[in-house]
Amino acid sequence: MSKVLPLPLRVYLIRHGETDWSSSERHPGLTDIALSTLGEQQARRLTVVLGALVFAKVLTSPLERARQTCAFAGQGAHAEADADLVEWNYGDYEGRTTIDLQQQCPDWNVFVDGCPNGESPTQVSARLDRFIARVAGLSGNVAVFSHGHLIRALAVRWLQMPVDQARHLALDTASVSVLARDAGHANLPIISMWNLPANR
Repeated sequence: MSKVLPLPLRVYLIRHGETDWSSSERHPGLTDIALSTLGEQQARRLTVVLGALVFAKVLTSPLERARQTCAFAGQGAHAEADADLVEWNYGDYEGRTTIDLQQQCPDWNVFVDGCPNGESPTQVSARLDRFIARVAGLSGNVAVFSHGHLIRALAVRWLQMPVDQARHLALDTASVSVLARDAGHANLPIISMWNLPANR
């Protein structure tokens, strides 16, 4: 009898749909806000991208905007909340815009500087490394519904790069990205797709 090999791991990173805060470029962090009407529409359109896929596991940030996106995208029935997938804790910068913050601190970048009374890049890196270690033992497709800054940081930690490199990645609301490993090159961690938008 031939041995059945496990399916290769592919981690689908899905950013939540638009909220009233993301449309105005405010950092919502741990503020538990819902999707806007447009965000709900975006999330439903994710079924075009995700509908044909079978997921071995579906993980979501416990925050409402991610959970709603997961549900509207048709993946809520078996979703598990994972506290390590919450957005960056912005601390004193919660609800403010980057433009506003850069008037106060001209060179500020969350991936480099972190947030006072919130999370540092080192702290975010540690929780993402913990998450990656758990996911690494899975096989098949894994869906991860989370947030803009957190997903960007997760992608670079998957590549074993410092969190500050996430500042070079753009990520739209209701987008899909895929992390994988290149079996032809000693299972090198790769980004096999980035920032595919929902069918708008």
